[in-house]
Amino acid sequence: MPKNDDLINDILRELDTPSQSAPEPEITPAPEEGLSAIPQDDYSQNYDDYTAYESENYNDPAEQYPYEEPQPQDAMNPDDMYYQQEMYPQDEYDAPPQRMAPRKKKKRRRKRNRLPGVLILTTLIFAVSIILSMVIIGFGKDMLGIGKSDETKMVVIQEGASTEDIANMLKEEGIIKSPKFFMLFSKMRKTEALYIPGEHFVRPNMAYETIIQNLTTNEEEDKEAVEITFQEGITLFDAAQLLQEQGVCNANDFIFTFNAGGFNFPFEERIPEGSNLKYYRMEGYLFPDTYFFYKDMEPEKVCQKIYSNFDQKMTQDRYAKMEKLGLDLDQLITLASIVQKEAATKDTMTLVASVFWNRMRNPEEFANKLQSDPTKNYAEKFIKKNMQVFDQAVVDAYNTYVGTGLPPGAICNPGIEAIDAVLEDHKSEYFYFYANTYTGQTRFAKTYEEHLENEEAINQEQAEYEAAQQEAENNAAQ
Repeated sequence: MPKNDDLINDILRELDTPSQSAPEPEITPAPEEGLSAIPQDDYSQNYDDYTAYESENYNDPAEQYPYEEPQPQDAMNPDDMYYQQEMYPQDEYDAPPQRMAPRKKKKRRRKRNRLPGVLILTTLIFAVSIILSMVIIGFGKDMLGIGKSDETKMVVIQEGASTEDIANMLKEEGIIKSPKFFMLFSKMRKTEALYIPGEHFVRPNMAYETIIQNLTTNEEEDKEAVEITFQEGITLFDAAQLLQEQGVCNANDFIFTFNAGGFNFPFEERIPEGSNLKYYRMEGYLFPDTYFFYKDMEPEKVCQKIYSNFDQKMTQDRYAKMEKLGLDLDQLITLASIVQKEAATKDTMTLVASVFWNRMRNPEEFANKLQSDPTKNYAEKFIKKNMQVFDQAVVDAYNTYVGTGLPPGAICNPGIEAIDAVLEDHKSEYFYFYANTYTGQTRFAKTYEEHLENEEAINQEQAEYEAAQQEAENNAAQ
């Protein structure tokens, strides 16, 4: 989402800046009326011309104006006095008449055309209104969860997390779009100090009110808790059966949801496109550990708890080692699953992993076949029996006595020791190993002849162990 606060601030600053209009035309003031407006030279010339004209055309005033006996002032009509003063000014002939300069027309002040400015301002106000409306609508939709995904996501609130930390986490998880708006809403609701640390499940299409309610209440408080431990090397099928037995969720629903994935955990982005020969897409990614669930839990919530645990275990340091070895995540987990099943004890995992590294780096000697018994067992005893539509190609791809290289996917869910054993890439000269299934002792060999000797010796040890057990049972029965 764009930074609406910055956008609105820019628009408001633009509105505060006065628009530049065309400069007003300068108006030259009109000259003062009267003689001062006439140049001196022109006045002198005009006076001479007038004098000559008067001398040629002078008429006796008596002829033009017959003499009348003045009347006493008291007998005169005031109106007549006014008339004489107006019509016959006293000094009419005492001085030459003044020629008035022609009055210059005042320039009419041109009215500014305010229409463009009004249109610009109106358009700007209209644009700002639209933008503000869109911003308000966007915030409103986000606050109400309108038009957003209904996928349930797990979020973990750390101890001591602030409202800002929680808001940013929700933004990163795609739950909300505006952390600042969420913080404001939380502050107005006065729930900043009520967030409960731990795991919570929310959806993007939830309103802020519902999200806050989920983050401030313990969903599992009123439900029966279930503690389940998945052992190292467990298969996805066995884990699903265990969840169903404990009343957590349906086994088939769990397997479907777990293989579907798509919970947007970072490790999911590292999983390559699945092969059509792969049986369970996410076999190997159920990290063995002790989990706390509750009765009748939604499968997607169960899966996200397990996904989250795996994502936390795969650190950046482990990814760096993986990339240095030229492995992708699927190859790492697949090889680790073989080591998990082959190694009798955790102490021997590093040497067992070195044997498979040596075989993969010398494909000519072994026809590029790892020849691992657990892969054969997984193909024949599990895949072959559970396939709804039988496909021999899938079975052969998992059987490393038949297929070449690594299987298409993991054969179990390895623990962190098996993963680290592969990443250690211990250098050894061994190409074979054979383990005593009763004692856990494993013997390693450089050549096939040594391997046969170890196999014979361990078989003898196992036979003696079985005989001793049988004798002990017989004595106990007597």
